[in-house]
Amino acid sequence: MPLRSRDWFGRTGKDGFIYRAWMKNQGFPHHEFEGKPVIGICNTWSELTPCNAHFRELAEAIKRGVWEAGGFPLEFPVMSLGECQIKPTAMLFRNLASMDVEESIRGNSIDAVILMCGCDKTTPSLVMGACSVDIPTLVVSGGPMLAGRFQGRKIGTSDLWRFAESYKMGEMSQSEFVAAEASMARSQGHCAVMGTASTMAAMVESLGLALPDNATIPAADSRRKVLAHLTGMRAVELAREGITPSKILTRQAFENAIMINAALGGSTNFILHLTAIAGRVGVDLSLDDFDTLSAKIPLLTNLQPSGEHFVEDLFYAGGLPAVIRELRDYLHNDALTINGRTIGDNCADAQCYDPDVIATVATAFKPESGVAVLRGNLCLNGAVIKPSAASPSLMQHTGRAVVFENIDDYKARIDDPDLDVDPSCVLVLKNVGPKGYPGMPEVGNMQLPAKILALGVHDMVRISDGRMSGTGFGTVVLHISPEAAVGGNLALVQNGDLITLDVDNRSLHLHVSDEELAGRLVHFKPIDLGYERGYVNLYIRHVTQAHEGADFDFLRGGSGSEVKRDSH
Repeated sequence: MPLRSRDWFGRTGKDGFIYRAWMKNQGFPHHEFEGKPVIGICNTWSELTPCNAHFRELAEAIKRGVWEAGGFPLEFPVMSLGECQIKPTAMLFRNLASMDVEESIRGNSIDAVILMCGCDKTTPSLVMGACSVDIPTLVVSGGPMLAGRFQGRKIGTSDLWRFAESYKMGEMSQSEFVAAEASMARSQGHCAVMGTASTMAAMVESLGLALPDNATIPAADSRRKVLAHLTGMRAVELAREGITPSKILTRQAFENAIMINAALGGSTNFILHLTAIAGRVGVDLSLDDFDTLSAKIPLLTNLQPSGEHFVEDLFYAGGLPAVIRELRDYLHNDALTINGRTIGDNCADAQCYDPDVIATVATAFKPESGVAVLRGNLCLNGAVIKPSAASPSLMQHTGRAVVFENIDDYKARIDDPDLDVDPSCVLVLKNVGPKGYPGMPEVGNMQLPAKILALGVHDMVRISDGRMSGTGFGTVVLHISPEAAVGGNLALVQNGDLITLDVDNRSLHLHVSDEELAGRLVHFKPIDLGYERGYVNLYIRHVTQAHEGADFDFLRGGSGSEVKRDSH
């Protein structure tokens, strides 16, 4: 396979001189430029992204592997999205980061690229960008942090929501709250539960873009560095073989990822990100695919937030390969992966060492898994709910709407003693979708009103056009499309309207006639968010709706790896 980097370093005369000379100021001898595959290491290290703060050290392990295999590693930074720090939401900048990655890869002398991913949006943004270039691509995830320890028990990010409720009700003191805060994130790595970060790590392994065990080796475990080293070695081989994402990311690979995610009880954010990745490689995925493919898969893993254990426990129990092997009768086992073997071959000898963490299909942890896709007059293009994290008693429920027009309205009134709400009500939050926030934040799992928590009630039906953290739980309907900001029927819901959620029948229905809705629509006025310039203005004008992956309309597909003109 011809090496792409030769169009930089293999040149003679002035052009070759310029491309090589300034690189040599880093101490590289001339022979490094004489035909070695150049392996780009795309690093999202940042102290503002705590989940990825150990990536400098991990990158060194990758480099050792590249050098050993006879390659030439060159590390470069791209925009890093720290979920817990960046405002107003990391999702607003996912597409921007993907553009950074795409152009950084295409414009430089890289034969294969290793994507260093960890915190939630760093994985899809890097994969989206790399897919649009389509050179050989491998992923190394940062790994989950070790489970926290607090008052004699294990804790993780999902416990944040419980602590917040207890603190709100005065059941947890300020000093206890701070002690829990210091106890949760006790090692390097991303969230310890099957939240979005671990879901994304599992996604890339399921798609075939990462080596086996990438998803679950803890960040603090030395075997994470071994996997990074081996990935560096494999990248050199992959550059010579010319196996690109378009050869791995087939329709069958995406179907595998959906089914494996269902068995894991992965984050609902998986839908948005996988759909966006599929759009970059020309695979047509619809919301219905997530529903139909997930419906036949039970929940096999007993992991928070749907269960009780942590991702490090999943690794000790056999890791993702053990889950994949248990699903072999459902999967496309001949799907190719980046190590040159099929996903079936990779997992053929995997074993489960703890049936309390990884169940069999016959003894599944829960019969409901994955996601359910809802349809109805309230979500003409669909909405999603995560049954494994919801309350069974609320899966079929009718209640009157308590409406919050936007996030500021919600924050101002949710704990008002005079709020007209009871446990049977449906909390409705508008204008937190892709355009309406903008950026579609993780506010869908709204905290319940204080007066409801005081009754000992900890779950209600909640619906919005926003997202929910993969660490969250509850009977929460998300991703309503079309969103309120573009005049979807969600925008027309009024206090007191009856809403029926029927998960078994995949329905979300607003008990208001079409004629009445048409009359309300006449008075609808889009909100003015006040963004007249810059990236956010671009985002609002070009972001697609949730059911399309919330990518930019002009980024679907790819531009390939060719650069026709030189820089001098």
